[in-house]
Amino acid sequence: MTSRMGGALLLRHLGGRLFSTTTTTSVPRSTAIGEATNYLMYGGSAPAKGMAVWVRISSVRMASTTASPAVGREDEATVAKGAAAKEGAGTPPSAKKEIASYWGIQPSKLVKEDGTEWKWSCFRPWETYKSNISIDLKKHHVPTTFLDKVAYWTVKALRIPTDIFFQRRYGCRAMMLETVAAVPGMVGGMLLHLRSLRRFEHTGGWVRVLLEEAENERMHLMTFMEVAKPRWYERALVIAVQGVFFNAYFVGYLLSPKFAHRVVGYLEEEAIHSYTEFLKDLEAGKIENVPAPAIAVDYWRLPADATLKDVVTVVRADEAHHRDVNHFASDIHYQGMELKQTPAPLDYH
Repeated sequence: MTSRMGGALLLRHLGGRLFSTTTTTSVPRSTAIGEATNYLMYGGSAPAKGMAVWVRISSVRMASTTASPAVGREDEATVAKGAAAKEGAGTPPSAKKEIASYWGIQPSKLVKEDGTEWKWSCFRPWETYKSNISIDLKKHHVPTTFLDKVAYWTVKALRIPTDIFFQRRYGCRAMMLETVAAVPGMVGGMLLHLRSLRRFEHTGGWVRVLLEEAENERMHLMTFMEVAKPRWYERALVIAVQGVFFNAYFVGYLLSPKFAHRVVGYLEEEAIHSYTEFLKDLEAGKIENVPAPAIAVDYWRLPADATLKDVVTVVRADEAHHRDVNHFASDIHYQGMELKQTPAPLDYH
């Protein structure tokens, strides 16, 4: 077999691969193979014809087989974009928003008792309550032990710069007070939670109680944010005070939970006093008794015509409950940081 005949046979076997169906030439594949074979075996009748055949072969080999799928993907993407644009053209803007949920699923639509839509994401309808305002507001824990006296005078010392800075601007005072009051419950709940994990022990329900206290105090803050718009330097003061108080309370709770809860108990007593003065100024007309913020009306189930005076009244009652809980926590026996008795009921209702 001559080399010329071997080349012809090889070309016959490889012709199907060399001449892909994706070529844009109008010459049929069988014709092109025949012309190439004729030229290789017999030399062809004209060099130009052979050149034309080899141009066809080169064009096919240069057209990579990966180029076609890429073009196909571009076309598919273009078609998909066009379809999405057509589909979204008639969709209202509100329906195009992505679902925002902690669990990644669409939350169920909530309504109030009157059938109107529930618009708060920070709390749910079943978390609202009517505050028990009949609680004793004058109750005071007389300091007897050394730690009690240290806690009492520490709180009294903290009141001095607060009175100087805020004077009788009780709206701003309440805002600052709540940014601090929401810290102890979170710190105590966090430390008890971590201890429970380390020791594989129950905490008697105290973790939930302390976290609920922190959440309730935070709702106080969200309410007074609607009443008193803080200035830039008041916001800066909140950052500074929270940074110092959080770390100080964290260390204090590690050293003595009994002392830490006593401090909070006395802080709540001071809060009751501040809100009582707030109410006096509202009743005297020194502070405008504006309508209650919508968030307060829904959270405390206040009447639709509730005023700021009603809000301050229920907030003061909440502080009285926190006072009793923290004094009770300090009174009962501790083993390390674990509270041995079940917590006092949080009678908000």
